[in-house]
Amino acid sequence: MFEELKIINLYDLNETIAAELFEGLDYPWQALPLIGEFIKKLGSTLSPEEYDNPVQHVWIAKSASVAPSAYINGPCIIGKNAEVRHCAFIRGNAIVGEGAVVGNSTELKNVVLFNKVQVPHYNYVGDSVLGYKAHMGAGSITSNVKSDKTLVKVRCEGGEIETGLKKFGAMLGDNVEVGCGSVLNPGTVIGRGSSIYPLSSVRGYVRAGSIYKKQGEVVERQ
Repeated sequence: MFEELKIINLYDLNETIAAELFEGLDYPWQALPLIGEFIKKLGSTLSPEEYDNPVQHVWIAKSASVAPSAYINGPCIIGKNAEVRHCAFIRGNAIVGEGAVVGNSTELKNVVLFNKVQVPHYNYVGDSVLGYKAHMGAGSITSNVKSDKTLVKVRCEGGEIETGLKKFGAMLGDNVEVGCGSVLNPGTVIGRGSSIYPLSSVRGYVRAGSIYKKQGEVVERQ
């Protein structure tokens, strides 16, 4: 049941240094409470020839580009050839994949960004997993706590799944495009290759290969 929400149907685990994090799990949000300790374990195994370790629990690939004004708190791994731009705020428990872009004034917290992810302009990404080449347009954010502070459920056509999590942003499959100014509400899961129109408010599951125009109007990509 809910096969489309499973890790295997959302992500290519060959495109992340964090593949082991997802081993033995069914759904990607099950990894959220595990990210911090996983980073500490993985970071201690990274080659000092390839990664700097400037402060405790922070590993930055020597090939990565990090602006002097960026703030990086551990645990955190910045992958090879990644770019962390001016005034980026990485609060901790963050894995930034190879070739990924974390843009100006973008904030990350408890996230896994697969390789080539782009969150390049004024984004907030918290308690989320973004798949290979996922892209969030300027000003688009993940909302990771419900207004009534109750536990997050993931809703889809077949029903709903209790996650047991108070904080849950969005799970973006590989090659997802999110339009500028969109809000991904708690418990959002977007299938591979789907696009979200600008200024959208999204919740629940958006099936793979779709174009989300507005709530109730989701069409198959031609």
